[in-house]
Formats: sequence, C-alpha cells, structure tokens
Amino acid sequence: MRQQPSRGVFVGLISLDIEYLADDPPTRNQKVVARDYAIASGGPATNAAVAFAACGNASTIAGSLGNHPVTQLIRADLKACRVAIADLTPDRTEPPPTSSIVVTERTGDRAVISLNAIKQQASPKPMFPDGLDDSGWLDGVDIVLIDGHQMAVGAEIARLARDRGIPVVVDGGSWKPGFEHVLKYATFAIASANFHPPNCRSTEDVFAYLSSLHVPHIAVTRGAEAILYRSTSTDGAIAVPCVDAIDTLGAGDVFHGVFCHFIAYAPFDVALERAALVASEFCTSFGTREWLQTFRLSSVR
Repeated sequence: MRQQPSRGVFVGLISLDIEYLADDPPTRNQKVVARDYAIASGGPATNAAVAFAACGNASTIAGSLGNHPVTQLIRADLKACRVAIADLTPDRTEPPPTSSIVVTERTGDRAVISLNAIKQQASPKPMFPDGLDDSGWLDGVDIVLIDGHQMAVGAEIARLARDRGIPVVVDGGSWKPGFEHVLKYATFAIASANFHPPNCRSTEDVFAYLSSLHVPHIAVTRGAEAILYRSTSTDGAIAVPCVDAIDTLGAGDVFHGVFCHFIAYAPFDVALERAALVASEFCTSFGTREWLQTFRLSSVR
C-alpha cells in the first residue's frame, strides 16, 4: 500500500477551547486559580484534522465558523497547524461555540462545558445548490471523517464519499440523533465507551448495532483499557500504552486523526495500535497543541 501524503476532509465541530490546568475543578460558588492555561481551536473533527496534518497530510476541516471577531483566533490556530477551513456558514455573525475545560493536574481528568454545534447546524442545500456531485469537494480526497456535529452535511458528504469509493471514518464519541444516516455509509466506525445507540446497553450491543448497519470495521475505545475491534469475521483487543497522563482532553480526537493517516497503508488492527501509541503520548502534555512540538511520525512507523 502507498505511504505518500493523503488528503483528508474532516466534517464536524469547530469551536474555541479555553483550557485550564488546576488542582481540582471548582465546586459551587468556588473560585479556583489555574496553574496554566491554553487556547486553541477545538472540536472532535477539528483536532483530528490537526493530527492528520501533523502526519504530513493535506487536511481540511468542514464546519460552521462564520465571521465573528472571535473566529480570527480559530483561523490563526488552524493556519499554524496547516489545516484548511471549508466554512459551511460563512455569513454567520454569531460567536462560534466556546468550550471551557478544567483539567485536574494529578489525574489528567477533565471537566468540560460546551454548547457544541447545536445552534450552528448547516444545511447541504445552500452550500451545494447543484448537489455535492458537482461541487468538487471530494476531488482528490483519500479519506473522510464525520464526527456527527454537522449531521445533515456529514450524511451527504459520507454518501458521496462512499459512492466514490473513498473510505469514511465515523467518530462515535457519543450518540447523536441522525447518526444512523451517516453510519450506513461508514467504512470504519470508532466508538467510545460513551457511544450508546438506541437500546444498546453494552459493548456487545454496540458491535451488534453497527454490524446491523453493515459497517465493515468497528472499534470501541475505552480510555486506558484495551481497544476492542471487529473487522469482518475477526475480533480482537489492542492494549493501550500506560503513561502518566497530564491531560486527556482531545486524546480521542488525535487517535482518530492519526488512524486516518495509518489506515491508508496499514491493516485495521495495526492502524488502531499506532493511533493508540500516539494518543497515549499526547496525554503526557498539557493542552491540545503542545504535543506538536515534539511529535515525530517516524517514531511510530
């Protein structure tokens, strides 16, 4: 399989993340002084796009951004990370979603409050009045990732990608209404332990549900526990490297972005294993951008 740079389109949430490192998150009516802070663009698809670009690929994030002054912070960060932006709502004047995160220093656990993309849903019709087939969006694209935060656009792009033979990765961080319309086009579904489709109460239920939608390759990540996967008739588990975690925010997103890189030329289980190695190392630094200063792809080949 080829080992040259790929082009990926990542569809979903674009937010501004303001992250604080503290002894503990605040309790009711408490003020806490942070030990450190970081500001960066965020969202599952956005952080995955950054990780994909860090692997030497051409990366585009498709999401709702607009032209509020705050978006300049997001644009500057993504430019520095070599991620192109396909703005689904370029005329929007409201501020972008902002996430506030407190990371507990001794454990790496995080507490998050965010609006996500609930009020910024884009429709495919204004963006693609003649249909996606005529838009050129997927010309030369090697892989697509959908995080479910822009469900209507994500489903349309996933449909066209499948029709063109482009692999579609679905980031199942949590169940969102309408996900079934995206998952039916998925080549790879990577779900977290918090992904609970209707009537699914166990990991085996999740595997059964995704298999019923004819998803060929399925994985369930479980934090520091082993990743479980099912690929056609093969089941397996992949150990997650043990590290002293400083910050777990965005680790799953980085996992997905690195997976999108390796799946171009590695088997499913190997791509999962290498993505887990990078995501674990990512957790040893604070914030979602500090890891880029020391990351070397050659160390995980």
